Amino acid sequence: MEKNQATVSKQRLYLTTLVVFIVGFVSGVAFTVFKTGGSAPTGQNVSQQSGQSQQETQAILNLEAEVTANPENYDAWTQLGHLYFDSDQYNKAIGAYNKSLDLHSGNANLLTDLGVMYRRSGDPQKAVESFDKAIAMDATHAQSRFNKGIVLHYDLGKTDEAIDSWMSVLEIAPQYKTANGIALQDFINQVKESKTNSSEGS
Repeated sequence: MEKNQATVSKQRLYLTTLVVFIVGFVSGVAFTVFKTGGSAPTGQNVSQQSGQSQQETQAILNLEAEVTANPENYDAWTQLGHLYFDSDQYNKAIGAYNKSLDLHSGNANLLTDLGVMYRRSGDPQKAVESFDKAIAMDATHAQSRFNKGIVLHYDLGKTDEAIDSWMSVLEIAPQYKTANGIALQDFINQVKESKTNSSEGS
C-alpha cells in the first residue's frame, strides 16, 4: 500500500515539476529544451538514485499492466509516456503519448513532451510538428515556442526561423529565461552574433 501511494505521489510529481536535458552548446554554455512534466534527481547519493530507479521501474510495470487491462485509459497512457520519457525510452514514450492523443485531445504540455521525444529519437521534423500543434492549441504556450526554436536552430539549421520563434516567446513572456538562467534576449543576441561571425568567416 505504501509503495502504491509512493507511486501515485511520484506520478503526480511528474505532472507538476520540470525536467530539462541538454540539446547543444553556445559559447561554452549548455542550453536545454524543457519537458513539461517530470523531475530530475539532484543532489542525491547513489543509493537514493537506485531506490528511485527501482520505484520508477515498478511504476512502469504497474502502468503497463493498467493499459493492458484498460487500453482506453488515456491518463494511464500519458503517465506511462512520462515515465518512459524520464527513463530515456524515447520510442516507447512516443508510442504511449500518441496512444493517449488517439483517445483524448490532450493539451499543449503533452504535445510539447511528445515533440521533445521526437527530437531525442532523432526526428527533428516531427518534433517541430508537435510543437506547432502545441502552439495551435495554446497560443500563449511559451515553452513549445522556445523548444521549436532550439530544434530549428541546432537540428535543422534554420536559424532565422528559430530566432522568429524565440522572439514570439518574448512577446508572451518578456522575462523568459533559459534553463541556465540566461535571459532569452541575451541568448538570441548570442545566436545572432554567432551567425554573423560565421557568415563573415565564410
